[in-house]
Amino acid sequence: MKVAITGKGGVGKTTLTSMLAYILSKDYNVFAIDADPDMNLATNMGVNNNIKPLSEMKKLIKERTGAEPGSTFGEVFKINPYVSDIPDSYSYKINDNLRLLVMGTIEKGGEGCICPASVFLRALLRHLILKRDEIVILDMEAGIEHLGRRVAESVDLMIIVVEPSLKSINTAKRIKKLAEDIGIKNIEVVLNKISNIYEKKVIEDKLKEIGLDVLGTIPYDKNIIKADMSNTPPYKYKSQSFSAVKKIAEKIKNRY
Repeated sequence: MKVAITGKGGVGKTTLTSMLAYILSKDYNVFAIDADPDMNLATNMGVNNNIKPLSEMKKLIKERTGAEPGSTFGEVFKINPYVSDIPDSYSYKINDNLRLLVMGTIEKGGEGCICPASVFLRALLRHLILKRDEIVILDMEAGIEHLGRRVAESVDLMIIVVEPSLKSINTAKRIKKLAEDIGIKNIEVVLNKISNIYEKKVIEDKLKEIGLDVLGTIPYDKNIIKADMSNTPPYKYKSQSFSAVKKIAEKIKNRY
């Protein structure tokens, strides 16, 4: 099972990713992939070590692609680099069934979208989604075009996290169109930071208008703020939000 989690910045997709990965790892082998340029998933999973993102491993990228990161498309490098050993060799072990892989970003001054680092990361994404047997959960940015059509068609579920704001709903609408354009068939919403039934109903009605179904609802939870301030994984707080994510995990297991 391959799940991509996306949404507007700040809606709680990284928190959902960490809790969902932890819960599913009780029964399955799981890879949690930080594919968001903000790279906060490690912190959310209680990893205090400074994990070097793959995009910054210049020696590795040169070894696999034949060119230095930052090289342009005019220079010769491998567009299908060997990456099958990367998940096991460069991931961080959270528990016996759960591993974390931080991809990083190539969006830096002077680097284009077609360069050795970009090719390397895209090849790794393809391998994780198309070749690995484990559950793979991707914490993504809102823009999803870099998945590519072949990879996107193999994603079992895309979850768009929505909070109580019009901006968040509008972002969900844009993501839905992008996801459908590249072949993702199953797109559902998780509502987060919901304070009351009325708020939930209003958002559900707006999402229904744009053709999005709600997979589950996570209530507003002060324990998430406490977890963040104390650098504690949110799944260690067996709170209302944790219970809500457990229900979401059960639905995913039953449907996908």
